Amino acid sequence: MDYENLMKGYEEVKAFFPEPKYYISMVHGRQPVEMRENNMQRFVAGESQIMVATTVIEVGVNVPNASVMVIESTERFGLSQLHQLRGRVGRGADQSYCILMTGNKVGNDSRERIKVMVQTNNGFIISEKDMELRGPGDLEGTRQSGILDLRLADIVQDKAMLAAARECAEKLLEEDPDLLAPENKGLSDFLTSQKTKSQWSKIS
Repeated sequence: MDYENLMKGYEEVKAFFPEPKYYISMVHGRQPVEMRENNMQRFVAGESQIMVATTVIEVGVNVPNASVMVIESTERFGLSQLHQLRGRVGRGADQSYCILMTGNKVGNDSRERIKVMVQTNNGFIISEKDMELRGPGDLEGTRQSGILDLRLADIVQDKAMLAAARECAEKLLEEDPDLLAPENKGLSDFLTSQKTKSQWSKIS
């Protein structure tokens, strides 16, 4: 689907910005590496004024004078990916713009992601909101998103309390790494009972 959309977009952009006044680079994952790199370098060097690309450009493209980015089908992307894509513009001194375009049907989660993107450039706020929307997944398993089933805490709202708990745990491990002290016997017994339930071996 990305490739078909890209080719359609490329033809539409060419119609609006015809040669020889404008030259357009096209970059996508199906291209041979050498061709892709060459097309990127043409854009970096200013030999082409516009680049039409799939998300293959989300990292590793540094064009300080690139000042406008249009992201189509914004609702399909996660916050982290949108933040990475937006980071391809605004690297130089020029005023820069990132235009977010969506399809006709936008769900509540997508709407919330777009709202966050419009409100802030702060990567920390964006990653926090991303975790809040997607869920952090399973700490001991392989699931990368979804609600974390903590019995008491909320990983976003209770972050100060969780940070304090982490400090306590680190201090305890410094003072009694093998949990041999009598006051730590209950904790040691609990962790031993959990060993057979752990999924760490499934995580590569």
